[in-house]
Amino acid sequence: MRVNKRIFSVIIAAVFVSGCASVRHAVPEDRMVEAQIFGMRDIRAFSGIPSDIFKKDFLALLEREKKANSLASFMNTRTYSMLAISGGAANGAYGAGLLSGWSISETRPNFQTVTGISTGAIIAPFAFLGSRYDDVLKEFYTKYSTDDIMRLRFPFVNSFASTRPLERIIERYCDAKVLEEIAIEYRKGRRLYVGTTNLDAQRLVIWDMGKIASVGDEKALRLFHKVILASASVPVAFPPVYFNVQVADMEYDEMHVDGGITRQVFFLYDVLQGFDKAVRENGLDLNRNKYQIYVIRNGYVEPRYKEVPDKIISIAERTMDTMTNAQGVGDLYQMYVFTKNGKRGDFNLAYIPASYISQAKEFFDPVEMKKLYELGFNEAVNGYAWKKSPPGISDN
Repeated sequence: MRVNKRIFSVIIAAVFVSGCASVRHAVPEDRMVEAQIFGMRDIRAFSGIPSDIFKKDFLALLEREKKANSLASFMNTRTYSMLAISGGAANGAYGAGLLSGWSISETRPNFQTVTGISTGAIIAPFAFLGSRYDDVLKEFYTKYSTDDIMRLRFPFVNSFASTRPLERIIERYCDAKVLEEIAIEYRKGRRLYVGTTNLDAQRLVIWDMGKIASVGDEKALRLFHKVILASASVPVAFPPVYFNVQVADMEYDEMHVDGGITRQVFFLYDVLQGFDKAVRENGLDLNRNKYQIYVIRNGYVEPRYKEVPDKIISIAERTMDTMTNAQGVGDLYQMYVFTKNGKRGDFNLAYIPASYISQAKEFFDPVEMKKLYELGFNEAVNGYAWKKSPPGISDN
């Protein structure tokens, strides 16, 4: 996540000036996986821990497809399109433009599965619903400035800014109508996932947003908003988002922050461990399933030279950029290896070219975001040349 110099100055000040922390009642480590959101069970999974709930869901989808089609049709090779949208803060303007230009080119698939993290969590619901929401994405990523997204606050307790402005924007765009449309697609068998970071557990949490939407009440709408806000809440800059959970008859709280802290982009392979075996045991043939994974990296993947001034702010900013970019490339490598496992996947990657030099003057600079939006839009309209492998790998 890229943070500008003004924000870094306040972060450093926050190290020396802080208020009193609130008392917490965190989930014990050995009960972590058991924790459930009040009134909503089986809506999420912890990355790195196989999830029986998620596996059963995907098995049920395969079984339903088999029943809905003739055996001969079901035995034919089927190709599913999947989209993973990365973090990147204001750089999400690039992904928004790319999606909109992709629609104009008339080559954009109807994705079976969409995942989003950090700024990608804001984009994901609208990418999931299709091109009719392209104008919403354009407005979100070209209209708002830093002051529209966040407000500095004193004294510092768990952050130096309030995300209430961002929360209001999320509530405005992700309204009950959007929730209802997502629920309809969920019942058709399509899936939408958003990732947050459980800071106590140091794990990515994957939320089944379609299942939440399918509940359809006001509580589900509030939880939907809360998950997206948590995924986009950069630690220290923004306050963590707390989820009240229940383990047996005990109540606890979970601290969640930006999903990009643990992953810059994600898919479900590590919560679906053992899925191939379960498929075989149920008499299904997964080898006939092919998939295309499209990854939109709202950032750079190639090193970019920049002379760094010998100042603490400049060094800190450059260090954060370097760490985030390196983490993002590592996540892309994992996804690439996954697609090559069993030779069933087709990997496709888009990212901001190293030749593009940002001139942003603030965290969310609408002038710069419009340029990024146009860059992604024009690349896609003209037929984006999707990269078939991460940098450094020759895909033969």
